Amino acid sequence: MDDKEDFLGSCDPNIPEEGPSAPPPGWLDDVHGYQGHKGGENDNPLYPPPPAYNPTPELDRNTSVPEVRVPTVSEDVAREAFVKYAESKWKYSAKPARNLTFKQLKPVTVYRYRLETYTETRTSSWQFEPYNGQPVDGPQYGVSPAPWDIPVVLPERFTDRVEQFRVPHSSFIKVCHKCHGCGRTRCGSCFGKGQKRCTFCHGHGHTRNRRCTSCHGRRYKRCISCQGHGFKTCTVCQGSQNLLHFILLTVTWKNNIEDFIPDRQPDFPDEKFEKVTGDPFFVDENVLVYPIQGFPDDEICAVSRAMINQHLTKFSSTSRILQQRQTIEMVPLTHAYYTYSGKDYSYFVYGAENKVFAAKYPTACSIL
Repeated sequence: MDDKEDFLGSCDPNIPEEGPSAPPPGWLDDVHGYQGHKGGENDNPLYPPPPAYNPTPELDRNTSVPEVRVPTVSEDVAREAFVKYAESKWKYSAKPARNLTFKQLKPVTVYRYRLETYTETRTSSWQFEPYNGQPVDGPQYGVSPAPWDIPVVLPERFTDRVEQFRVPHSSFIKVCHKCHGCGRTRCGSCFGKGQKRCTFCHGHGHTRNRRCTSCHGRRYKRCISCQGHGFKTCTVCQGSQNLLHFILLTVTWKNNIEDFIPDRQPDFPDEKFEKVTGDPFFVDENVLVYPIQGFPDDEICAVSRAMINQHLTKFSSTSRILQQRQTIEMVPLTHAYYTYSGKDYSYFVYGAENKVFAAKYPTACSIL
């Protein structure tokens, strides 16, 4: 059979190779108030709020905290919590927990200080979509408002949320950067020829002196990627040839939380406190909160001052501080000392949930 008759197509020089998936730097026009864009992928400039948008702290202002009583647990509560703990471990028997003899229940004073700073951050990015005749809100309708001049509805305080808004008057139409306005691109698999060398016979047309059963002796096969056309519909403009570009403003509300618990119990792992709650006997919420003073634990006072200053410095430079909240929790912690079968042991009951931590248990027998 004539090779020319079998040839499925040749490369069309009018169909361009695939361009970049994102507009290259310098491809898009500047929009007033959004000149931070350099173009290309991962171009999402951050816009710090104007100075007037962030509150200014008052000098030498502090916050007082009321006195608090250290919580305790009874022997019945301590025993019940220990029995539940033993029953939750398949290798433990609950018998020692039920029959132990308490020697001492020692309550431990544990404070957890928490600072929450609720912020709003604004970034923007160039986006595009295929242009199919939809309305274009371009600069001919006015100047685009600055990032922090676009009104938004605030979510509930201290809840994380991300919302996106199309910046008014930032849209314009431009030829597709990937297909250069052709609407289709050259197939990268067959290089625009519509056919590929047969991989079974390596383009010889035969194997072991027999006609190739894969290409039937033609040496080439139709390109599966483009179905023999030599080109594909542009994946960026989807064949429309033009793109509608616009600036998308991303508004991020985030509750930035930081906790502190003094490390004063060498036998108890502090990370256990992360999964339990306590009694929030002190809650102070305002646009800005102020360092705690006069609290019996001096370390809490020092941490409060340092953490508030750190949050103010860190977040006011990039975000708008909407609200702050500081909390002091009394987290229950009781060190229970007991005897069983003539030996001394101990465990901790912690959190309002009465969780148990025991470094050592009297028995590991699962059938008692």
